[in-house]
This record gives sequence, C-alpha cells and structure tokens, in this order.
Amino acid sequence: MSDEFPFVTISSTVDDSIQALPLFREYDWDFDSDTFVFHNGQRTELIGDEALKVWIYKALKTERNQFLAYSSRYGIELKPFIGKVMGINERYSELKRVITECIMVNPYIRSIDSIDFESNGDKVNCRIELSTIYGGININV
Repeated sequence: MSDEFPFVTISSTVDDSIQALPLFREYDWDFDSDTFVFHNGQRTELIGDEALKVWIYKALKTERNQFLAYSSRYGIELKPFIGKVMGINERYSELKRVITECIMVNPYIRSIDSIDFESNGDKVNCRIELSTIYGGININV
C-alpha cells in the first residue's frame, strides 16, 4: 500500500441490513501501480469493507460523466474547481459536498461520519470516516 492510501481501520460488526443486499464484491486494486492485483494469472476478488475501499478509491478518482462506461451517478465532480477562485473554507466545504455526493450513491454505505482536510504545501490530505453495512472504514486520500 502507498502512503497516499493507507486504509487502516476496519470495524467488523455485521448487522441485519447485510441480508437485504448481496455481499459486496470488487476486484483487488494495487493503489501504488493503479492496476488490478493478480494471483496465478487471475484477478483477486475482495468482499465486504475491503471491496468497498476499492470502490471508494476508484469512484473518487473518476470524474463524473467523463466515461460512457459508468452511470451518470458514478464518480466525483472536480472539474468545476479548476481555475475557480475561492477561499480555503469555501473550497473545503465544496469538496466535502462533492465527496459526499460521490460516495453516498453506494447502498452499502450508510453514512459519512466525518471528512477532515489537512494542507501539506500543494497537496491536501483528506481523512474520511464512514459507516457501512459491514461496520466502518477510515480512509486517507
């Protein structure tokens, strides 16, 4: 795993809503090389919160309405921020809004508990804590 995406904490509490949806599945993703993970020539499959981490990473990386392969609800809208002059608090507020819109389309995600930003020079780190039907995930992007 890279330092940019150290997915660290997972709660493993499962509740009754897991019965309403099939087990969430996604192919494992190498965040360092930005490619699928293969084992013996086959893609590795993840389930539950581990699969949701991959889905969230890919959704946050994909510009909404940019690719015909995805529905109009999938991805994030960051292009409107390019060249737009706004204060830091306004920018973070808008980023929280588009991150929430991006992630909350997934029915396996119950809530976003917090989104916090930390500036590091030209880079902004974002910490997202969310609740899923499987428990909870903390993500740093």
